[in-house]
Amino acid sequence: MDSLNELVKILDDTDFKQFKQYLQSRNKRDDVKNLELLNLLKTDDIDSLNRLYNCDKNKDAYHALRKRLQENLLIFLSNKTFETSHSESQNALRLLVVARYLLENDLVKLAFRCLKKAEVMAERAEQFNLLNEILLLKLQYAHLPQAGNFDLITARFTQNQLCMQSEANLNVAYAYLRQQLHFINQEGRIVNLTSLVIATIRKYKISVADLMTYKSVYQILFIANEYAAIQQNYQLIERFVNRVNRFIELRSAENKSHTYYQIQVLYYLANFHLRQKNFMRSMGYLNEMMAIMQGGKYNQVFFMQHQLLYALNKFFTGSADDAIDVLQAALTGKSNNAKLEDMEDLRICIAMFMALNDNRKSLKHLSMLNQTDAWYEKKMGMLWSIRKHLMEVLIYAQFSNFELAASRLQSFRRRYKSYLLKTSEQRVLNYLKLVERYLVNPNVIDDERYKRSVHEMANAEQNNDIFTLSFIGWLIARWEKSSTYEIVLNLIKIK
Repeated sequence: MDSLNELVKILDDTDFKQFKQYLQSRNKRDDVKNLELLNLLKTDDIDSLNRLYNCDKNKDAYHALRKRLQENLLIFLSNKTFETSHSESQNALRLLVVARYLLENDLVKLAFRCLKKAEVMAERAEQFNLLNEILLLKLQYAHLPQAGNFDLITARFTQNQLCMQSEANLNVAYAYLRQQLHFINQEGRIVNLTSLVIATIRKYKISVADLMTYKSVYQILFIANEYAAIQQNYQLIERFVNRVNRFIELRSAENKSHTYYQIQVLYYLANFHLRQKNFMRSMGYLNEMMAIMQGGKYNQVFFMQHQLLYALNKFFTGSADDAIDVLQAALTGKSNNAKLEDMEDLRICIAMFMALNDNRKSLKHLSMLNQTDAWYEKKMGMLWSIRKHLMEVLIYAQFSNFELAASRLQSFRRRYKSYLLKTSEQRVLNYLKLVERYLVNPNVIDDERYKRSVHEMANAEQNNDIFTLSFIGWLIARWEKSSTYEIVLNLIKIK
C-alpha cells in the first residue's frame, strides 16, 4: 500500500467528512477531481481509479492529482493534530505562538503573562527545546519593563542550554543502543547488555543526573525489555528493573506528573513481572497504569497494550475464559486509530488461548493473521514471527491436519534455520525436531526416551519463560490425558 492510501486509511468517518469540507473550501474550480479521487481511495474501487483519467497520456495528470491530495491531507492532519492535542507541550506551544503575536502588536503585559504560563508548562513537561524558544522570545523583548530581571532570564537560558545538550546526548545514546539492539536481533550478535549500556553512557558522557527522568528511564527500560525478549530470559534485566523501582519511589515522593513516559515505564514493569511469573505484582503495575490512563488522552494510545498484558495475567493464573473475553472485547471496541500491530498481538493471543484449550475456533483466529512474513518480521520482530510459525505447525497438527503442519514446519525451517543458528537458538531447532518426530509418527509419544527428552527440555533453566513452557506443554499433552492448558499451568507452578 502506498503512502496516500495509508494516510486515507487512518481517517475515521468524522475526519473523512472534515477533510472533504476542507478540500471543498480550497477548491477554486468545479473540475477539480480531488474529491472524486478521495472517495475512490476510501472505497478501494480500483476499476474506477483506473478510469479517473482514461488515456495513458494522462498518467502525469493523475500522479500530480495524487501528490496534491497527499499534500492537502498532510496539512489537514497537522492542523487537526495541533487543534485537538491538549498535552502540556502543545498548550505551551500555543501560548508561545499567541505571545509572539501579542508582542508584535504591542500587547506586552498580556504577552508576558502567556509566556510565563508557557514556561511553567514546558519545564514541567521537560520540553527543553520548546523552553529554549520561550526564553529566546523573552530575551528578544528583554528591553521592555514587563520582561523582568535580565540576569535571571539569561541564567535560565544558560541552564536550559545545558539541559538541551544533556537531552541531545541521551537521544544519541538511545539511538545507538537501538541500533545495537537491531544487530542483536537481526544479525545474531551476542552481547552483555549491562556492559553495553555502561559503555554507551560513558561514550556519550551521560551523568547519573541525566538518567533521572521518566523519559531516560523509559528509553533504557525499552532497550532492556527488547533484549530480554530476544534472549527469552527476563532474569537478565532484573538489575535494571530494581533500579527503575527505586527511581519510581523517589519520583513519587516529588509528586510530579510525567504521564506519557510514566505509563510506558509501568507497562514495561508489568511485562517484566508477567514474564517472571510474578502475576500479582504485574497486575499491580497494570492497575497503576489504568488509573493514570482512565478518562485521559492516553487511554486510546495504550488501552490495547494494557488489555493484552491484563489478559495474559488472567490466562496464566487460570482464568482462560475471562482472558479471551477481555481480548475479544478490546478488538470489538477498538478505535479507528488502533494500531494494526496491537490488533495482531491480541489476535495471536486469542488463537493461542483457544488452542491450549482444544478449541477449534483457534483455526479461525489464526487465519486472521494474514499479513506477509516480511511484514511480521519488520513490524512485530523476528521472535514474534518465529512464534507465529511454530503456533501454526502445532495448531494444524492438534486438529489432525498433519500434512499442512508438516508443510508449515518445512517452510519454517527454510526461513528461520540460519537465523536461529546465528543467534545461538539451537533449542528452538531441537524443539522443532521433537515436533517433527511426532508429525512423522504420532505413536512416538509412547516412547519413554521421547518423553524423557521433552521433560528435560521443560526442566532446563533457559526454558523458564511462560511462552516457551506453553510450547513444551503442547508436546506433553500429546500423551497426557489432561488438556494442554492444565499442563502449562502446572509447569508454571513447578518452575
